[in-house]
Amino acid sequence: MSEGDAAQMEASLAAVAEAGIDIRHALFDRFFVAFPDRRASFMVVDASSRRMTDETLQMMFGLAKGEGWVWPLVCELVHTHRAYGPLPISEYDAFIDMTVVELGKAASVAWSKGCAAAWQHHADELKAMIRRARAEWQAALPDPVTAG
Repeated sequence: MSEGDAAQMEASLAAVAEAGIDIRHALFDRFFVAFPDRRASFMVVDASSRRMTDETLQMMFGLAKGEGWVWPLVCELVHTHRAYGPLPISEYDAFIDMTVVELGKAASVAWSKGCAAAWQHHADELKAMIRRARAEWQAALPDPVTAG
């Protein structure tokens, strides 16, 4: 936990909210350019983009604040995503990194080197948690696509 990280991250979120910028549009445009075949996985992009963007930001901010709910949420989301088949870890990584980039663009002058470093640190921590959760689910459960 880093109170300094959390404070900088919260300030950037406040700046984006004050500016009235919804980063999910640019984020998902960018994601679909990088992974065009993934668009078909989303039945309602509007609903999914809201939830995925919010959850990604909340988990990174929660990590900065040392929140205990982050790990169970990561585990739940990784398990839920198993229903979509084998998702490459590169897609998780890219989405998280793209979230940080789009947040930085939207935060504008509230985005400092320290703020960027704080977000990236917790983004990297989230990516490591996703890898751990995937490994634990793979060890505990058969692949839902090939099982039964």
